[in-house]
Amino acid sequence: MAEKQKKRQEVYTLLVEVGRKANDGLPKNATGGALMVYASGVDEAEAVRETVSILKQADLAPLDVTGYGTLQERLDEGHDIPQEDRTLMQRALDENSVVIAQMTPFFEDQK
Repeated sequence: MAEKQKKRQEVYTLLVEVGRKANDGLPKNATGGALMVYASGVDEAEAVRETVSILKQADLAPLDVTGYGTLQERLDEGHDIPQEDRTLMQRALDENSVVIAQMTPFFEDQK
């Protein structure tokens, strides 16, 4: 019987929109937020599942996830990826983890 070839882990760039939840760490008057995440997985679906699971454990409320692909896919599309981000991507790969690169709170316009 042929041994099943193990798929290689890759790092995916994900943008996760989050809503409000008690103890989510967002500023008191924020309405939600967005997280730029680097997550490892054998495919993007696994990276998304792992990210959503970890964010829920951290008392965040994931609403939507947009995938931007692997480092190579992003480079092929002409994205400029700073060394700082490449370092975080490598950390996610080395640790088989989810790394939050940036968190941006959303605020409702006060009129």
